[in-house]
Amino acid sequence: MSLSSVGIFHTILGILAIVAALAGFIRYGKINLATLSGRVYFYATIVTSLSALGISKHGGFNAGHVFSLFIILLVAMAYFLFSRKKASLKARYFENFSLSFSFFLSLVPTVNETFTRVPITGPLATDSKDPIIAQTLLILFVLFIIGSIFQFLKQRKINKVVSTTYLDNIS
Repeated sequence: MSLSSVGIFHTILGILAIVAALAGFIRYGKINLATLSGRVYFYATIVTSLSALGISKHGGFNAGHVFSLFIILLVAMAYFLFSRKKASLKARYFENFSLSFSFFLSLVPTVNETFTRVPITGPLATDSKDPIIAQTLLILFVLFIIGSIFQFLKQRKINKVVSTTYLDNIS
C-alpha cells in the first residue's frame, strides 16, 4: 500500500518526533520541553497527530483518530503545566507522565502501521491482530511503566533538592 503525500509528511514528522523523544529520554531521562529535543517532540507530535486526523486506511472516524486527539490533549496539558505552572513541583510529575504517555500512545499506531507495511515484500504482521504486534506493544508498555517509575523517583529527588534549597534560602 503506497502512502499519500499527507501520509509521507505525517511519517517523516512522526519519525522526527520519535527521534526527539528518544534523545530526550537518553539525555534527560524525560521529554524536557525546555530543550530543543523537547520542543521538537512537542511540535512534531502536534502536527503529526493533526495530520493523522486526515489519514485513514479504514475510512471514517476510528481508534487512530481517538489516539491522535488524546495525544494532542496530553501534550497540550504538559505544555500548559510547563509554561504556566513553573513554580509547582507537583506539576512536574504530571508533565513528565503526560509526555511519556503521549509517546507510548503514539507508538501504538506506529508499531501497527510499520509491522503491517515493512518490509514491503513481506510485512512482519498480516494485520493489527497479529501476535507480533501485541507482543511488541506489551514490551513497550512494560518499558513505559519502568520509565514512568524512574521519572517519578528522579522528579521526587529533584523536588526534594529544590524544596530544601528554597527552605534554606528563606531561613
